[in-house]
Amino acid sequence: MNAPSNPLSLDLWGGVECTVARIGDRYVDQLHTTGHHNRITDLDLFAGLGLKALRYPVLWERIAPEHPDLCDWSWTDARLGRLRELGIEPILTLVHHGSGPRYTSLSDDRFAQKLADFAGRVAERYPWATAYTPVNEPLTTARFSGLYGHWYPHGQDAKLFLRMLFNQLDGIRLSMAAIRAVNPAATLIQTDDLGYTWSTPELAYQADFENQRRWLSWDVLCGRVNREHPLWEYVLGHGIGQHELESWLVAPCSPSVIGVNHYLTSERFLDENLQKYQDSSWGGNGRQRYADVEAQRVLADGGFGPHTLLQQAWQRYQLPLAVTEVHNGCTRDEQMRWFAEMWRAALRLQAEGVDIRAITAWSLLGATDWNSILTRLGGYYEPGIFDIRAGQPRATAMVKLLHDLHNGGLCDHPVLDSPGWWHRADRLSYAPIKCVGSEPIATSVCPIGYPNKPRALLIIGAKGTLGRALARACTQRALPHHLLSREILDISDPNAVERVLADLKPWAVINAAGCVDVDLAEFEIERCWRDNCIGPMQLAETCAQLGIPMLTFSSDLVFDGTKAGAYLETDEVAPLNVYGKSKAGAEQLVLARHSDALIIRTSAFFCAFDPHNFATQTLARLRTGKAVDAVDSVAVSPTYIPDLVNHSIDLLIDGEKGIWHLSNLGSISWYEFAFELANACGQQKELVRRAAPAEAGWIACRPVNSILQSCRSNIMPTFDSAFGRFIDFQKQNI
Repeated sequence: MNAPSNPLSLDLWGGVECTVARIGDRYVDQLHTTGHHNRITDLDLFAGLGLKALRYPVLWERIAPEHPDLCDWSWTDARLGRLRELGIEPILTLVHHGSGPRYTSLSDDRFAQKLADFAGRVAERYPWATAYTPVNEPLTTARFSGLYGHWYPHGQDAKLFLRMLFNQLDGIRLSMAAIRAVNPAATLIQTDDLGYTWSTPELAYQADFENQRRWLSWDVLCGRVNREHPLWEYVLGHGIGQHELESWLVAPCSPSVIGVNHYLTSERFLDENLQKYQDSSWGGNGRQRYADVEAQRVLADGGFGPHTLLQQAWQRYQLPLAVTEVHNGCTRDEQMRWFAEMWRAALRLQAEGVDIRAITAWSLLGATDWNSILTRLGGYYEPGIFDIRAGQPRATAMVKLLHDLHNGGLCDHPVLDSPGWWHRADRLSYAPIKCVGSEPIATSVCPIGYPNKPRALLIIGAKGTLGRALARACTQRALPHHLLSREILDISDPNAVERVLADLKPWAVINAAGCVDVDLAEFEIERCWRDNCIGPMQLAETCAQLGIPMLTFSSDLVFDGTKAGAYLETDEVAPLNVYGKSKAGAEQLVLARHSDALIIRTSAFFCAFDPHNFATQTLARLRTGKAVDAVDSVAVSPTYIPDLVNHSIDLLIDGEKGIWHLSNLGSISWYEFAFELANACGQQKELVRRAAPAEAGWIACRPVNSILQSCRSNIMPTFDSAFGRFIDFQKQNI
């Protein structure tokens, strides 16, 4: 891995989340959960990003799962062959947060030699491959498997933790020897998580210990753990023999590149005052109980951040650096802000004389169930550079960000006009605390400047539920916006639209206005068509003329309900009522005037902060002992408004266009919805009565089936997930 030819430039690397974690006797393979196992074409998409190198799996558990002599190389042969054709250098990973195949484990005394035997076979099969990470994040994996009990063998013992760590480190040393016997030029790219632990004064001793331990894997590999090392006695006192430890002083295995994996959760804060924190954060060291939380959520000074931590790694080792994982499981704007900050921090370090080679886009295809550290198979997916929920990878706004950064270090997307949540005052979940540590206290000053007047969105529909929800989401995401009512902007007036857009100069327009009363629309046809069809058409025409992206909303009521299954974006519209006809007309006219407009069809809003939706009105009646007549003959896909607005904004940022269906996955009748609400909130279920449409007061004809799904990408959470969050909010706020 040579330095970039331009001393103030960075190589762009990529990575595929490839963990094969063992939970008890169950193996969790991320290559299957993200679908990459079956898509060699992903590699061509990666090449389009301009990657110089790709962290890529040649995993022991996958190639020789049952016996070391029974190897199936077919999958890896095809992928590595394609990478050679594409000119992308692979960084081969042999064990990624794994415990190895079933015939070994991290606590196996022969783990290191078995891994080295496999590594030698890899090198013989791919003698042209130069860069290796035999074991990814050995310290982190040992902590999760031997100290915290998350992964196999689910230990919670310091001796087991150290045994597993040293087995992995010895596996790295022996593996590199076996690899270099075939390819003497092979390089070691050694990754581990780099964070920092802060604490209250009382827990300074624990913070100091953890801040020494964070270096342990690299320190051992570099032959730095001698009698003067702060952890020498700790290591010897927990089962590692002196001869074994001293062997590293004689025969180190220093990395060619220190691979730093750093996340927003990597900096931690320890506090003995447990009552201030959720019990899920409680832990201890056997001597004292304490809470362990994200530092940014409590530190008044904000923590160190990537620049300082990378600088510490350089000062300690004076070895080339690369940031080998950059990922933020968050909204699209926050993903972009985090990656841009890491890139700029690395360029700043280069200017200061630090040999930092690359930033790695991780994970290119996202990750599944890392919110539970893979201990629960809930299907919780975090998009990466690409979003795989369509079955095929869909490029997000991160793709353009990577291109812009890699080709000039600048990106002009308006979401970067504001800092990430980790720099904002609303990041604090607890009373801010000054803390102590073994390093000087950091400051929360943002690493780059931001414009005094950041570019803003324009949201139309200030008096409606959807407009207010969009504004609330934009505030939470630090997306500056203007929220206008009909009195300020009548979108059916083209002169008014042109005047307001010229004055405000929004980077995008979201139309959340319109006639929403389906039954009233049968009597106020002219108003419904003006608000729902003519207005969006005029808005689209002006936005197109000014080159402004536009998002507007449509409805499930554009369909007639005769389809047996769920409706997709490609299905023909055939509305049954005035409201549905106005929405179908708007879709056609908006796209005719603005071919790049984004139209989101959705259905049956519910949320806790709006008193007018079916769910809140049902609960209000039940709590006062009143009956609820709910139609049992109509199936819908209820849509949780917080999910809708956040995913809609993500699609707008991604530059998506055309018609999308966004509704929580699943379906239910109105009667079943009301019954489940009563049941979940402890209300009288007998007050929920089955009703025909007329008995429920409906005037306009509705389709009996308006279930929505997407053939573009089902990015919304399930209805069960949304319903659970709605009920939790209800219970917490009664």
